[in-house]
Amino acid sequence: MSQHFLPGAPPVTLTLRHSPRARRVSLRVSGLDGRVMLSVPRGMSEADALAFAQSRADWLRAQLARQAGCVEVAPGCDLPLEGRLLRITPGTGRAVRLAEDAIHVPGPDARVAARLEGWLKARARDRLVEASDRYAARLGRHYSRITLRDTRSRWGSCSSKAALSYSWRLIMAPPEVLDYVAAHEVAHLAEMNHSPAFWAVVRDLLPDHDAPRKWLRREGAGLHRYRFGD
Repeated sequence: MSQHFLPGAPPVTLTLRHSPRARRVSLRVSGLDGRVMLSVPRGMSEADALAFAQSRADWLRAQLARQAGCVEVAPGCDLPLEGRLLRITPGTGRAVRLAEDAIHVPGPDARVAARLEGWLKARARDRLVEASDRYAARLGRHYSRITLRDTRSRWGSCSSKAALSYSWRLIMAPPEVLDYVAAHEVAHLAEMNHSPAFWAVVRDLLPDHDAPRKWLRREGAGLHRYRFGD
């Protein structure tokens, strides 16, 4: 991988990556940190790849402009939880406490982000296990385990060994969005593809899945704005 710069206002930094599996040149803007990745297939020169990126410079700048600045999680900032924007405030005692319009996090400021991240992951696991169990029972299938990750490219996955994996950041989305992702991945226990048969299973599990699916496409990248430290 190598770094390059597209001239203009503002200049765009991109990372060029040669990908033997890629069938065509592609550009991707990370929703997590705003990095621009230029994937180059076998046989294409760097000059041609950079010319392609230059031809999409206006699109790139528009995508970067749409991304709001990153939010360092700390007391006083607002954080989405289950679709509601709540203020992070200092707390007392030993446990994170949820109020009507705030999340109270005890301990020194330097530890707030880490404590809150742990609390969010635990809450995400509870919700995702409940939703996965509910849909798996309805489908009459069983999964082997659930893993939480902080993935950039996907919100969930289902392996050939029936292992489910989810992004813990789904706990920040509206509940129906988390519910949709659980239904989507459980549906893969029956159909390991995205064929019409798969979407028929999704519809059987969650008939009203169109709205949360569109929300995730439109707003999902914004959940990666929030940084909880290294």
